[in-house]
This record gives sequence, C-alpha cells and structure tokens, in this order.
Amino acid sequence: MTRYGAEGGGSKVHPVVTGLAETLLGRVESVATVMAETIMREIDAYRDHDVRPDDVLTKSRVNTCAILEHLAGGEVFDMTGPAETARLRAKQGIALTEVIRAYRLAFIVVWEQLLQEANRSGREAEEALLFSAQHVWEMSDTISVAATSAYRDALAERMLETDRRRSALVAALVDGPPPSSDTVWEVAHMLGFPYTGTFLLVSAETVSVADTPLPGLDAKLREMEVDSAWRAQPGHELGVLSCPNRKSAAGALDVLGAAVSGRVGVSPVYERLDQTPRALRYAQVALESLPEGACAIRQLDDTPLTEMVMNNLETTRRAVNRILGGVLSLPEADRGTLLATARAWIEAHGSAADAARALHCHQNTVRYRMHRLEEYLRGPLNDPKIAAELAMALDAVGTFPALLELHPDSNVPLPTVRSY
Repeated sequence: MTRYGAEGGGSKVHPVVTGLAETLLGRVESVATVMAETIMREIDAYRDHDVRPDDVLTKSRVNTCAILEHLAGGEVFDMTGPAETARLRAKQGIALTEVIRAYRLAFIVVWEQLLQEANRSGREAEEALLFSAQHVWEMSDTISVAATSAYRDALAERMLETDRRRSALVAALVDGPPPSSDTVWEVAHMLGFPYTGTFLLVSAETVSVADTPLPGLDAKLREMEVDSAWRAQPGHELGVLSCPNRKSAAGALDVLGAAVSGRVGVSPVYERLDQTPRALRYAQVALESLPEGACAIRQLDDTPLTEMVMNNLETTRRAVNRILGGVLSLPEADRGTLLATARAWIEAHGSAADAARALHCHQNTVRYRMHRLEEYLRGPLNDPKIAAELAMALDAVGTFPALLELHPDSNVPLPTVRSY
C-alpha cells in the first residue's frame, strides 16, 4: 500500500481546512458526481474507450474519499485506490497523459469545492485554505507520481502478456502438424492478420538468451505498415511478417538486411497463413545454408528445384557429386572459375560471346573453359541431357553452397580426354 504522510509534504493542513474537508465528506457523493461528470466531459479518451460512467463515478468516490480523509486529519494519504484506478486505465488502453489529466481534474474539482465551502464560511476560512494550498497541490503531484508508476507497471505486465499470447499464436502456426483451416482463421483474427495476404517467415539466429538478433526492427516495420508476430525458441527467433503487398515485402527484406547481427533465413513470399509450416522449412534451410558466424540474410526462391533439394538433400548431394564430382575435387580457384563460367554460359543460352561479355573476358577464354569443363562431365554439352544435368547441378549448389563439399564416399569421375 502506498501512503503519503502529512509531515512529508512540507506545509501543514490548517485546522479550519480540516473542518472544510469534514464538511465535504458529509456530501462526498455530490462531490464525486461532479468529479465524474467533469472527467467524462473533458476527456475524450474515456468516451472513445467506452469507459462506463458508473465506473468513473465509483473510482471518483474512492479518490474523493482518499483526498478528503487526509485533509480531514488523516495521518497518511492512502493512494491504494488511485493506483488501482491507474492500473485499470492502463489495461483499458487509455494513454498515461489522459489518466494524469483525469487526476488533475479531480484535484481541481476538490479544490473548487473547498473554495466554495471556504467562501461560505468567511474570510478566515479563505485565508486558511490559501495557507494549505501548497500542501493540496503537493498531494496532486504525489498522486500523479504514484499513478504513473502503477500505470507503467500495469502496462509492462500487459505488454508481457500480449507478447506471450502472440508467441503462442505464432507457435500455433508453425509447430506440429499444420492446423486446420478453421484454426488458422481464428489465429489470424487474434493476431490481427488477414488469412490471405502477403507473408514472410523469418528465422533469426540467436547466440544467447539475452541476444537480440534484429535490434530496432519492429519500429521500422511499423513505419512500413508491416505487422509482425514473434516467437523466441532455443537458438533462434521466428517471426511472421504480414505485408500490405509484394513491394512492401521487398522493402521489409531491405530493413531486415540492415538490422541483422547474425544469420537470418527468410522464406519466399506466401499468400495464406496455413502455408506457414512450409515457409518455416524454407527459412530454416536458408539460415542453415549460410556459413557459420556469418552476419547475413538469405531468402530462398520458391522453385521446384529448391523444394526437391529440401525434401531430398542427400539424394541431391549424390546427384551433384555424380555430375560435378570431378570439378568439385579441383583446387578452389579452378573450381570457382569453371563454375562461374558455366553459369554465365547457361544464362547466355550457350553463347560464348554473351557469356564473355558478362565475365569481362574473351569469348575464346569461355570456349576453352567450357571445353575443359566437359572433360569432367558425363558427355558433351551439345547433348541436351548433359546440359540439363549441368544446369540442375549449378542451380542446386547456387541455392545450397554446402553441396559444393565433395562427399568422401563419392566416386569422382576422371577427366575424359576428347578431341575437338
């Protein structure tokens, strides 16, 4: 219980003012009614948040009694009631500034009632009230401080409860078997998300419990009108982002990239919340495909090849080893040069001239490298099947760089010497 002693307030309450307060206590219901009507009339937020007039009257009665009982000779100013009122208003979502304004209006009403009573009693009562004015307004400041503290405590509790609730809702989207459509509709409603829209699933690596993998992110996302809900799990945080459109989703990726402090994986854009479990898998694989200790963000494309690799990683690894095994066994510099040339050649639809322009080299250099690459393949590149295998392998290692590591059990094909 928070209490305020008269001796701590500086000036004392004049005995005549004590009598005025006792008189007002005799008609406390009338004073409380004036206080409640004033608050409801002057503060729009109370009406906007559907605060009931009878509730305001009840709280005004409690607060009026606390103030007048102290002025009437109470040794302490009991602020239990005002603090409880502040906590209630925090839970109702009324701004702290409006709550403090309500308390100040309450003191203005009490002061005006005391002044009216002093005017009826004569000059001596008016002078006594003036003598006690400092103490009365010190009471107002003290109750504002106590109310602010109670409000902030309640707000912190409310935010924690909200975070826990939203975390549980994210868990309902991503954990276990995919929930039924009805369940997802309900979760979407409780999160304030649409069921169909533009979504991203983010998986951000955390190093420790106290680690914040994406500091300052939420405020920046809100500026872009991107809503988010998060769930902390051992080793990483999961976030579902609800974006207004694909353009804002691209902007959210830029914001994520600027905020990263470790490895962050992002799913492709998806359009229904019941697709979140699938999006989670993409985000996790994107994170895991980044090098250990990296400070980077990666988003996987939603392609048939990506899905095939995710579902059959070992099978894909064996296929890549069969297709590119000889190349993967080369020194890193040679391997990188051949693979980069092969990518440029495929993107140029087999044109050595176009690939050379992309690589800033001579087209004969491209031809030489591609002839050299063919020595490690299962056939010539003018065979559509061999070209398709190469394109698939290059896409796989581009999406999952870990596939560049040659499996120790692989049978690496020896280079084939061909005449051209």
